[in-house]
Amino acid sequence: MTRKPSGELRRGWTTGACATAATKAALMGLWGDFPDQVSITLPKGEQPVFEVVGACRGDGWAQAGIIKDAGDDPDVTHGATIDVRVSTSIGGVVFKAGEGVGTVTKAGLPIGVGEAAINPVPRAMMDEIVAEMASEFGQSPNVEITVSIPNGEEIAQKTWNPRLGIVGGLSVLGTTGIVRPFSCAAWIASIHRGIDVARADGLTHVAGCTGNMSEKSVQALYGLPDHAMLDMGDFIGGMIKYMRRNPIARLTIGGGIGKLTKLAQGAVDLHSGRSQVDFDMLSEWAGNPAVAKANTALEAYEIAGPELGQVIARKAAKQVRAQFGEDAPETDIVMIDRSGKIIAQVGL
Repeated sequence: MTRKPSGELRRGWTTGACATAATKAALMGLWGDFPDQVSITLPKGEQPVFEVVGACRGDGWAQAGIIKDAGDDPDVTHGATIDVRVSTSIGGVVFKAGEGVGTVTKAGLPIGVGEAAINPVPRAMMDEIVAEMASEFGQSPNVEITVSIPNGEEIAQKTWNPRLGIVGGLSVLGTTGIVRPFSCAAWIASIHRGIDVARADGLTHVAGCTGNMSEKSVQALYGLPDHAMLDMGDFIGGMIKYMRRNPIARLTIGGGIGKLTKLAQGAVDLHSGRSQVDFDMLSEWAGNPAVAKANTALEAYEIAGPELGQVIARKAAKQVRAQFGEDAPETDIVMIDRSGKIIAQVGL
């Protein structure tokens, strides 16, 4: 995830908000005339206006689309079209996964196994729109809603969906309807969902890694399944906090020497904007004054030799256990270099 640069950033709208707007436009087309624009009310009262695209209808159905604008957030679904087709259901509001929208196959998510990957808040928003439009047009609120996202299956490969057991495409997400640029909260929420899925599947060993290279190395080392791999990034504190309430027996932390050094020195947010390597402390650990003059932790390692890597790994493991307290899981640390080679390992 790209971090927030300086300057004012433009917010955007979630896939759930776009799907809700598309549902409203499609219902208007089913029971009356398609609008050029449509407005909806978000959970906190905002009323954004969306341009309607791809409006069409046939015998007993109507469809409308909204092009997702994620603002200045590096959202992989920015620019995707969220299409909704509506028709009469046999009773109540029924949600279906169309092309490019995933289906849940693993327990632990807020939507049941076999259901379309449309999260609870977007479902509630669409339920409200159905009730509102049915009342306005004097129609029955028995509506089948099929959400599709062209190219969604391909886009989903850039998300957590495959490892969470959501197959066939993207999820329709959002709790407020608003995408806030460069949101750390969104990343941490993804870590939480990964832990939920791992627990629901009975996994006893998960790995939190700082990046793609360390993830590949740790997964190959232990033969872990995809849904055991938590894309921790810089947010080890957020991961540990959630795991304290939702424990798993064994935790591996994988990363490069720089981020693991900051962890060993007590940081729980490993981003360069919020924590820095203390080279004087590294010099004390290494027993080598030259380390204090190093520019990077990797350079310090090259000066002091492999034993410094082991020292850092041991201290990182100690910090993780301290964060957990008395109920710490079995913890091991895997440190890699820039090529993905393991240069230090502590634990099991």
